[in-house]
Amino acid sequence: MVEVQYIRKCETVINTVETGKNLKRIMLKKGYSVKDIQYYLNLGTVQSIYHWLDGKSLPTIDHLYALSELFQLPIDSMICGNRRYVPGDGRVEQKTYLFTYYEKLSRLYTA
Repeated sequence: MVEVQYIRKCETVINTVETGKNLKRIMLKKGYSVKDIQYYLNLGTVQSIYHWLDGKSLPTIDHLYALSELFQLPIDSMICGNRRYVPGDGRVEQKTYLFTYYEKLSRLYTA
């Protein structure tokens, strides 16, 4: 018998103001100006970057991906929200364990 698990409604929210503050902090720490970011992302104006930094909007996923490359940081470290996930809480290890289990199982059946 298959056990059915019900998924709760998503309650995670990205905090745009805190994300903007975090991006500003990262830029200062790495030594990048708003103009540098504009040039790197090939944006026509700096207005959208100021909107990110002021918490009025968020960068697109493409821009976050590019910024993660520029800053040499994972996207998760740039975004602030109310997610309860803590890196190293066992979820990754559990997935790795399951992957290893299925990999061994598939080798058994193909042998």
